[in-house]
Amino acid sequence: MANKLIGEMDLLKRISNIFAARNIITAKDALSMTEFELMELLDVGMKEIQSAVRLISEAASPPCQSARSLLEQKVENEYLLGHLPTHLKGLDSALCGGIPFGVLTELVGPPGIGKSQFCMKLALSASFPKAYGGLDGRVIYIDVESKFSSRRVIEMGLKSFPEVFHLEGMAQEMAGRILVLRPTSLSDFTESIQELKESILKNQVKLLVIDSMTALLSGENKPGAQRQQHQLGWHISFLKSLAEFARIPIVVTNQVRSQNRDETSQYSFQAKLKDGFEEHTRTYDSHLVAALGINWAHAVTIRLVLESKSGQRIIKVAKSPMSPPLAFPFHITSEGISLLSDDGAELKGRGINNIHARGHSDMINFNGDCS
Repeated sequence: MANKLIGEMDLLKRISNIFAARNIITAKDALSMTEFELMELLDVGMKEIQSAVRLISEAASPPCQSARSLLEQKVENEYLLGHLPTHLKGLDSALCGGIPFGVLTELVGPPGIGKSQFCMKLALSASFPKAYGGLDGRVIYIDVESKFSSRRVIEMGLKSFPEVFHLEGMAQEMAGRILVLRPTSLSDFTESIQELKESILKNQVKLLVIDSMTALLSGENKPGAQRQQHQLGWHISFLKSLAEFARIPIVVTNQVRSQNRDETSQYSFQAKLKDGFEEHTRTYDSHLVAALGINWAHAVTIRLVLESKSGQRIIKVAKSPMSPPLAFPFHITSEGISLLSDDGAELKGRGINNIHARGHSDMINFNGDCS
């Protein structure tokens, strides 16, 4: 707006010509001078200068917008940027279409809760034909803990989309679009992701999954933790830039750890407690928090928490710029993760980031791991 030409504004022709004759061409040229300097330079009366400055300011300034209109534009832009549908109606609605392109999305939860099941279903969705709500692309699946199961992916496809997967050769084609890498060390993983940038563009990759980042850094609380935290910082920066550069969703799973009784620090997106301390309840699961630390927590754009309370699995939108904190009950069937209700319950206070792991011993294995 500052470079808008004065000659294109609704000034009097005589005044516009005087500005041009003195080589004052843009709004920036005019507004960087005081009214007295303009009056002296242009040899024009103060009233005419004030009128001209007012018109130039109005033409160069962006129009006023309400908070509501800005939010509507942001929502529209989110849709235009693209999303990977989860095929969970309530969750997709809360996330404005699904897992967003160009950012990091994190799945946090205890072992056996369904994180890998979620990732495999996303991999299936990304490789699925566009006509059926997929992205019709390839997937790079970094399977650190060897939990990926092609049999499970095919089973999900056959149960969820029978009209497509029963077509001859379709199951094998979909499974063939998912490239599984199994790094054996952090250095092996680092080398792999550095080689991904070019291949992602060449091979029409539409999703990168890392399951799990925590396993690669499992020794962070042992001697040398400071060095590993430094390495994590490098990986955070690289993965964020890779997501933005390739405009694809990057989904990373994170595990949980026990919270110390004297641990009082909280993430900035968590609700503050009256006394600054976590309330200690009688059950052990009240002391579970996401691993990897606060720098990682701030790096992810979307955080989905998977937990279990009294035998009921729940997926929570704990962090999202486009949604309030919501909780959806779910279960795992042969089709994969399914919501029991598309209406999310809004969360407040400590319930947003508390992670529970009670009563999920009824986990079902479908030819693979349910974690």
